[in-house]
Amino acid sequence: MADLSESLTAADIAVLKRLNSAGEAWVVGGWVRDALAGITADEVDMATTLRPSEVAKLFPRTVMIGEAFGTILVLPDEKSNSAQDEPSWEVTTLRSEGTYGDGRRPDEVEFGEDIREDLARRDFTINAMALDSESGEVIDPFGGREDLAAGVVRAVGDAVERMSEDGLRIMRAFRFLSGGTLGYRRLDSDLSAAIRENVAMLDKVSAERKWAELSKILQRQNTNRILAEMDSHGVLAKVLPETILRLEADFSGAAPVDLAILCSNDLRSGTGLASHLKGLLRLSNDEAATIAFVHELHCDSLQTDQGTLRRYNAALSESMKAEVVAYFGAAGEAYATAAAAIAPPRVGNNPLVNGNLLISATGLAAGPRLGRLKGWLHRRQIETDLVTAEEVLELLDSIDWREDESENWPTLCWP
Repeated sequence: MADLSESLTAADIAVLKRLNSAGEAWVVGGWVRDALAGITADEVDMATTLRPSEVAKLFPRTVMIGEAFGTILVLPDEKSNSAQDEPSWEVTTLRSEGTYGDGRRPDEVEFGEDIREDLARRDFTINAMALDSESGEVIDPFGGREDLAAGVVRAVGDAVERMSEDGLRIMRAFRFLSGGTLGYRRLDSDLSAAIRENVAMLDKVSAERKWAELSKILQRQNTNRILAEMDSHGVLAKVLPETILRLEADFSGAAPVDLAILCSNDLRSGTGLASHLKGLLRLSNDEAATIAFVHELHCDSLQTDQGTLRRYNAALSESMKAEVVAYFGAAGEAYATAAAAIAPPRVGNNPLVNGNLLISATGLAAGPRLGRLKGWLHRRQIETDLVTAEEVLELLDSIDWREDESENWPTLCWP
C-alpha cells in the first residue's frame, strides 16, 4: 500500500512536525478515510498528546473553538491576504470519554495518551483510523480499511451504545452511505437495528446540526437512495415531522433548493413552508427566502412569451435565476437560455416614470395607490420594451386607474 503521508501537503507536514517536536501527533478521521479511498480530502484533522494550551504555544495563530473538549484551530504562521483561501487544521487532544447524559456531548472529557483509545470513542470504523505521518503507518484497530473496501458503514464497538451516546451519529451514518465516486455504501445490520432502536435520540440533536447533516446529504451522490433509507428507518419523520415529502426527485446539489424539492409535495404556501422548515431546522433568512420563492413556482411559471422572459431578466437577481435553474433542472436551463437570448431593454431596467411625473399626470396623492400604479407601469414598460416616458404614460388609457382596485395591478416580478 502506498504511503499516505505522501498525499499530505508541505504545510500539513510542517504542522505535524511542530506538534511532534513537543509531543505526538497523527492525522485522523475523514482525511485518512478519503485518502485510502483515493479521494482528495480538503481538511486535515489531527490528534495529539498535547493539551490545547501547549498547542497554542507552538503556533502564533490559533483559535480556541472547543478548548473544553480539547480542540484548537491552527492557522498559518503568516496571515494570508485572502482569508477565504487560508488553510487551517483542527488539532484535538487525545480523549477518553465517559457517558453522554444529554445525548450530544460527553458528560466529562478526560484527555488521554493512547491513540487507539482515542479511536475507540469514534463513531464508525471508517472514521476510526489514524496516520502516523513519521512512519507512514495506518493505525486501524477496528477494521476500517476492510469496511471501506467492502462499502460498509459499521459502528465502532457496540452499535446500540454508539447510537445511544450521540443522536447526531444517526444522521452521520446516512451521510457516509455516499461513497462519492466509489459508489453507495450500506449500513451494517447491527447499525441499522441500532438506528431504528434509538431514532428518538434525534430529539436531543439541535436543529442547526440536523440541517448541517441533511444539507450535506442533499449535496452528495445517491441522494434519492439515502433519503429512502432514512425514511425507512424513521429518520425523516423525526427530522421533518408533519411535512409531505417527495423522495423521488432530481436534486440539484444546492441544499436550500433541494430542501424545497424534497418538500415540493407539501401543500403549504411558499412562505408557510419556509416558516415551517425554519422552525424545524433553524434555516438562515436567506435559505428560508429561497424556499419561499421556489416553492411558489410550478411548470406553468416557465412561460416563454417575450414579455415574461423580459420580466425574468429584469426582476430576478442572478442568484434567483440560478435557483430557478436548480429547481427545474433541464427545463430551468432551457428557460434560462431562452431568456438570455432576449435583447436587454433599450433604456435599461429603471422606470421611466417616477412618482413626481405620475402625480403630475394623474393628480393622485402620494401613497400606496400611486405606488402600485407606478409599479404596474414599470412592469408594462419592461414587458413591451418602451423607451420614452410618453409611451409609458399612454398606458394609463388602458387601465381605470381612478376606480380599479389597486391590489389587482401586478408590479414588476416573475413569474
